Amino acid sequence: MKRILGKLGFALSVVLLISPAILIFLWMLSLSLKNELDNTAFPPVFIPSPPTLDNYAEVFARNDFLLYAWNSVIVSFSATGIALLLGVPAGYGIAKMRATRLAGLILIARITPGLSYLIPLFLLFQWLGLTGTLAPIIITHLVITLPIVVWVMISFFEGLPGELEEAALVDGATIWQAFRHVAMPLARPGITVACILSFIFSWNNFIFAVVLAGRETRTLPVAVNNMLTFEQISWGPLSAAALLVTAPVLLLTLLAQKQIVAGLTAGGVKGA
Repeated sequence: MKRILGKLGFALSVVLLISPAILIFLWMLSLSLKNELDNTAFPPVFIPSPPTLDNYAEVFARNDFLLYAWNSVIVSFSATGIALLLGVPAGYGIAKMRATRLAGLILIARITPGLSYLIPLFLLFQWLGLTGTLAPIIITHLVITLPIVVWVMISFFEGLPGELEEAALVDGATIWQAFRHVAMPLARPGITVACILSFIFSWNNFIFAVVLAGRETRTLPVAVNNMLTFEQISWGPLSAAALLVTAPVLLLTLLAQKQIVAGLTAGGVKGA
């Protein structure tokens, strides 16, 4: 009986924690399927009758949505790939050297607001003549993705048994070979988690793209901003654009939730 009550209490706690997010998502979905008359009605109309897809059509009519989606794919995959290429070895080195000060410096770089980097980076890219291209957006997204990868990988590499790498070194392997053939395969769940988290943060970033991108290099979050006008807020197209931007990340999270949970759990367990 106590076990059943415990599970019931846990389930209710989870429902209470996630219910605000679910209600907001459902309300956005409702707004995207209603006309503006129903969206501004009082009392609010939650269930559209009949539902309409005009808001989604307006999103594609007012934006080059496919181009923005392709730009987001290029930026997010490039920023995530470069972050993994640099961050996984960096996390391994910091973990093995126990360079806590360097780890703290990377943490400070991660928690510092992006606006702090925006002005000097904008001036730099303007001087280099790169503004309006995808290159500065990818580089600035490394400010977000690289610290995430490094911090996730530090916890994983610290949790790996050191005896395995020592045995590889005794057998004649170099430190690079021990990292590549011993540490990396064991840290694969951590790499998966770092990859997913980096992609999500890069995909959702708005501030760098809206300042550094040109007309042909905008990303999907900018499409949401384009739904705002000075005359009024069109809640239907705005919600439709937000859902279209959120859908790929939401789908990725649902498909990879087991890997995320397993990876984060494994990273929190220290090796013997």
